Amino acid sequence: MSSRKYPGKSARNALTDLGARILRSRRLMRAPIWLYRAGAGALLGPRMLMLEHIGRRSGAPRHVVLEVVDHPEPDVYVVASGFGTKAQWFRNITANPQVRVFLGSRAPGQATARVLDRQAADRVLAGYRARHPRAWSRMKGVIEQTLGEPITDTDTPLPMVELQLRSAAP
Repeated sequence: MSSRKYPGKSARNALTDLGARILRSRRLMRAPIWLYRAGAGALLGPRMLMLEHIGRRSGAPRHVVLEVVDHPEPDVYVVASGFGTKAQWFRNITANPQVRVFLGSRAPGQATARVLDRQAADRVLAGYRARHPRAWSRMKGVIEQTLGEPITDTDTPLPMVELQLRSAAP
């Protein structure tokens, strides 16, 4: 089946291209940040969080809204970098792993970011695929396009970051 807008491409490939373009749209990707700033982050559901990180050059706070791909413990969240290691937020947390995490409409929590090794990322991705097969089937091609390489069952090129919330002092 061919798409009218994309001659020679299947409808699925056309949707993948559209999804990748949307992910590259700064204005659209930043819109959820305003929901969190307005205290309405809960509208995005429990599978989303806002990460506040520090710019590695500017030293200024920066924000990004990310999907939670795993939540193995009450104070641990795992997110993926759909643009790989070139994503600005990923480069910033690599330089300074001290971050703040906004969950729903709750006050932000202090956390430490840790990049998972490929074996751990493979396990997280396998669990995500099992829990959310429809979401994965829709997003896999888009992520492969943004990463520039295929995602396989082992040795995933998709970087995963574990966010460990710190307990508040009594």
